[in-house]
Amino acid sequence: MHFIDQARITVRGGRGGDGITAFRREKYVPAGGPSGGDGGKGGDVVLRADNNLQTLLDFQYKRLFAAGDGTRGGPNRCTGASSPTLLIPVPCGTEVRDARTGILLGDLTESGEELAVAMGGRGGLGNAHFLSNRNRAPERHTEGKDGEEWVLQLELKLLAEVGIIGLPNAGKSTLISVLSAARPKIADYPFTTLVPNLGVVRKPSGDGTVFADIPGLIEGAAAGAGLGHDFLRHIERTKLLVHLLDANSEDVVADLAVVERELKSYGHGLADKPRLVVLNKGDVLDEATQDEKVAAVEAWGGGAAWILRRPLLISAATSQGLDPLKEAVWQQLDANQSS
Repeated sequence: MHFIDQARITVRGGRGGDGITAFRREKYVPAGGPSGGDGGKGGDVVLRADNNLQTLLDFQYKRLFAAGDGTRGGPNRCTGASSPTLLIPVPCGTEVRDARTGILLGDLTESGEELAVAMGGRGGLGNAHFLSNRNRAPERHTEGKDGEEWVLQLELKLLAEVGIIGLPNAGKSTLISVLSAARPKIADYPFTTLVPNLGVVRKPSGDGTVFADIPGLIEGAAAGAGLGHDFLRHIERTKLLVHLLDANSEDVVADLAVVERELKSYGHGLADKPRLVVLNKGDVLDEATQDEKVAAVEAWGGGAAWILRRPLLISAATSQGLDPLKEAVWQQLDANQSS
């Protein structure tokens, strides 16, 4: 399945039905008078969050969503049928903006949550509405109104509590694959992850926590370089970031600084999110080199958002050090819930 997290669509409410001009002409109804009915209302367009959807792929193939029109009125003051509401399912976590102004219209995060995005037109009035003492046989009716039409920008932001970030080939996909049942593509070259991956990690209590593996960031990602800038939005909703470093890198501090700068450059509060700094691939280093790398990262100082001043050392490939990592994650998430 292709992961599409942005789409532009046009939504159009249905046109209201026209009113009609009609008169009662039954044989035994003297002076029957005007009896033209009103037109029916055009259908509304409503977006509904659906937790069974994970991507905006459907909107790549269909861009126009138009509700049905109301039907015209009938004789004997019969009102025309109104068109039903057009419901459009979207994934949970979809932001809806006016494409022309960028104004946020709604943020659908809960399954079943709805947002009306285009109202249907009102039905026209039949000539029965224009009866008066001065005009006993009005021959006037009105047409139905057009429905609203809007161009919308849809942006999907994943609903994950923990985001795993880092440079390409830091081992993010391997980590999420051993923590959860997720099976992302893993290979010994950069940018094997081209789309975010979600995995559910079980707490000791049995509750599930959603982790997101974000494609590798590179220097300049916040300004549009590489792949990471396309997916930085997906960690805006996370409560905790796990910053994964390749312990086998020649300069782990430089790697750390690159990603930290990108978080700050992107804005949206990412630099202030609580973070765990983790050195991965520790199994390929001897004990002295491990201590040297950990000390170098700790000496860098980090920021106020770091949960632990001393980075954790793990090996996702051998599952070394994963229990302390998970324990630190659970403690931070529990602290967020209690605060």
